[in-house]
Amino acid sequence: LAMEQLNKDLQPDEDGFLGKGTITVSVMDVKGPSQCAVADYAMLYLDRRLTWGEDADLAIAQVREYISKATGDAPDSFIVEMPNYEKIGWTKKEYSQELYFPTWKLDEDHFLVQSGIDAYKALFGKKPVVDKWTFSTNLVATTGRHKIPAIGFGPGDEDQAHAPNEINRVDDLEICAAFYAMLPYSLEARGK
Repeated sequence: LAMEQLNKDLQPDEDGFLGKGTITVSVMDVKGPSQCAVADYAMLYLDRRLTWGEDADLAIAQVREYISKATGDAPDSFIVEMPNYEKIGWTKKEYSQELYFPTWKLDEDHFLVQSGIDAYKALFGKKPVVDKWTFSTNLVATTGRHKIPAIGFGPGDEDQAHAPNEINRVDDLEICAAFYAMLPYSLEARGK
């Protein structure tokens, strides 16, 4: 219930563009001496989606605060930590990173966004809708974490993203291919 309340209390970003972050319990585990005994261990895995202006430290502090309020225990009496993702690559090298993917956005006047608008106009004779996606992409690492500017322009329907029945129309793929083929020319025209 504490995480449900935290989810309700989360505030939108300053300019209202991205909206509020979210938190949900996505895994729960309890352990005890037997199935008939009171558990002496509980683990919650929380999926916390950040909005603009939020970071890992804030998210962890919020979880500590809400658990402390709900239990009456001191915030330092339980463990709240960022999980690590660890994998071995094909060369047997071990890779590890925190599962922290900060939100990102570019202002509409950013040269890359403007170059994307130029490319779209050149191809289709009209200005595109410049907005946000309501789903996450790998750009949370590239742009959110590593600050490499990026824009998204992709096929399919937004409401199907990451769904098991997601479809992509061949026509959409052709439109995207044309857009990304035109984008370097738009960047060059802007001197970038």
